[in-house]
Amino acid sequence: MSDRRAIQSRFTPLNRLGLALLLAFGSAAGAQAQSLQELYDAARGFDASYLSARAQADSAQYKAAQAEALARPTLGVGVGPSVQRTEPINGVNYNSLVVQGSLQGKYALYNPANARTIEQAKRGLSVAAADLEAAEQDLIVRMAQAYFDVLAAKDALGTAKASKAAIAEQLASAKRNFEVGTATITDTRETQARYDLATATELAADNDLRVKGVTLDQLVGRVGVVPKPLAVPVALPAVMPVNVEPWVSQADELHPAIRKAKLGLEVATLETAKARAVDGVTVDMSGAINVQNSNNSLKDATAARAFGEGTTRSANVGLSINYPLYSGGANQNRIKETLALEEKSRNDLDFARRSVSEGTKRAFFGVQSLSAQVKAYEAAESSSKLALEATQLGYKVGVRVNLDVLNAQFQLFTTQRDLAKARYDVIVNGLKLRQASGQLSAADISSVNQLLAK
Repeated sequence: MSDRRAIQSRFTPLNRLGLALLLAFGSAAGAQAQSLQELYDAARGFDASYLSARAQADSAQYKAAQAEALARPTLGVGVGPSVQRTEPINGVNYNSLVVQGSLQGKYALYNPANARTIEQAKRGLSVAAADLEAAEQDLIVRMAQAYFDVLAAKDALGTAKASKAAIAEQLASAKRNFEVGTATITDTRETQARYDLATATELAADNDLRVKGVTLDQLVGRVGVVPKPLAVPVALPAVMPVNVEPWVSQADELHPAIRKAKLGLEVATLETAKARAVDGVTVDMSGAINVQNSNNSLKDATAARAFGEGTTRSANVGLSINYPLYSGGANQNRIKETLALEEKSRNDLDFARRSVSEGTKRAFFGVQSLSAQVKAYEAAESSSKLALEATQLGYKVGVRVNLDVLNAQFQLFTTQRDLAKARYDVIVNGLKLRQASGQLSAADISSVNQLLAK
């Protein structure tokens, strides 16, 4: 009997609290967990938004190849049979079957507008690459957000269960004390109210976990995905550089939105040059080989030849020089239109730079604030544990009431939940900072993956 009491005495309230948390979080960890890298690789082959952007990027190379065809010659062949009815000539009436064939070619020797079109197509290829990079960065952020949202929801559910278990134990203690006359009914009713609230909180946390799980499942195309938790002790990466200016300057060089806006301005400038080239000279070379075969209904060979029966061949090569004299003002107004669109593209570039700079600064200061919050929550967790131990001791000796213990427990559970959430937010917002500065890549997924339990 004494051994049993000794064993029970080892399970102080905080020890029982730790056991409850271990059971709550450990149940999920028992399933086959998957790392962030594994799920990201799955999402790259399943996410419709990313696959759409990749297909769009693939199509851009074929569009560029179409424009490059303007610098190459064209070749075509044509065949045309015809039947001719000839009225009597010198007393002769006959029908003729004429078959004509031709091989025609054309090559633009000098056409500045074509050269500008080819340059525009090359810029379009770079724009597609920037769009694909932006889509991949968006997928990384969505993947990390969904992954750590599930972990945060699991932690919240585990905290809710542990809190409910601790309150249930306190409720049983309050009922026993009331039965023996050492406590009032008020303690029992207050604890019962806390227990009912904890039950509602647990139900809400369980539903939130289900919803977050559906989002993660939908992203990777699997069912019942279980993400790996952070390795313990948690070691969050530092934000480097520690000043915002390097992040902003790098964003101006690397961000896909700025690169796309720069390319858009270059395309608009080329469009203006192309519109001006329309008013200039163009030189084309063309050639053709023609074959014509004619058969008529005349029986006499000499007469048939006299009326044009047989095969004839001809070939020609020529240059055509074109210069527009008057187009009704269409070309002049086209130039004015492209100049206005060029100014629009210049303003779009300025807007992209300002937006990226603002977004980078917001993300940087957000990560700094979250990192400071993590340190504050870690200190608060230690203080809350000490406060709970002191309150529980005071309750045993009669200087604290049951409500004080419940408040101390609630403060500890809330702090632990908020600490876990803040850690996840630091990681996700760190990725968002790299996205805002245009530096985010698949290698960052590997870096975050190192923070997870093996």
